[in-house]
Amino acid sequence: MRSPRALIPLLSICAAGAVVTAALTGASIEGLPGEGGSAPAAHADGAVQPPDAVTINAVTWNVCGGVEPSCPLGGDPAALGEQIAQRMKGTEVGGRTVAANAVLLQEVCEGHVRAFKKADSRWTWAFAPSPGVSSCSRGQGRLGVAIGADAPLAGVERTELPSPPGRAPVALCGEVSSWTTRVCVTQLGSSEDAAWRRKQATALAALAGSGRVLFGGDLGAVPESPAFDPLYRAYEECDQSGESRAGAMTRQDWTGAAVQKTDYLFISRDAAVSCSVPAERVKASDHRPLSAMVRYP
Repeated sequence: MRSPRALIPLLSICAAGAVVTAALTGASIEGLPGEGGSAPAAHADGAVQPPDAVTINAVTWNVCGGVEPSCPLGGDPAALGEQIAQRMKGTEVGGRTVAANAVLLQEVCEGHVRAFKKADSRWTWAFAPSPGVSSCSRGQGRLGVAIGADAPLAGVERTELPSPPGRAPVALCGEVSSWTTRVCVTQLGSSEDAAWRRKQATALAALAGSGRVLFGGDLGAVPESPAFDPLYRAYEECDQSGESRAGAMTRQDWTGAAVQKTDYLFISRDAAVSCSVPAERVKASDHRPLSAMVRYP
């Protein structure tokens, strides 16, 4: 596990726009600010009131719910759902076991999200299917990305990111007003060329905005990729070390060895964070989860 780390307060920026293409199932639909980000409250005299400090325990995980041979539990969605639920109830961050209150999932089945909704009514879930992927096994619906929060999640939008025709990855964003935080998840393809990946990263920065931000997912490439410059300029990645783009490896090979970092959790630069990746093999997926305790001042 990586040691806890505090981030240096700096100003965030945001990048160019992206096009919202469709609403989704699983959450109410409301209008969002043009550049993303939850707006701070205002006093009766018009003065802006800073948001209250909040701590969010977050997990991002590509759970590999598909039927591909690389997905260990793709043929057993019930067992995979149990593994995800266990991780939500207790994940290690900085040597401590904490319960998650924000979850960003990739390659998750619609059936998993339906089950999570039924299991705990305190949580709010949103799901967006990923284009061009096969269905899950045993009638569990489509594969996609999902956001879960143990607080109301509103204003949810599904956005197609720039891409060659027929290959558009999706980003899913929503607002948790009680945290004054915008939450987004995505999964980018591993075969995108650098030009398209940079366009996608620029669009993600625009979607996340310049307020309190928590967004991430499997971005399909290593941190050193110049395509991710728009993200690293605007935000801190929870597992980076100072100005260095670093972090524990999250993608596993067929032996269970960690071989690359392709999973990310970006946050506002004024936040403090502890970030951890399991040091041992995770048998439920071909990715290890990335967990963080984020403190927004």
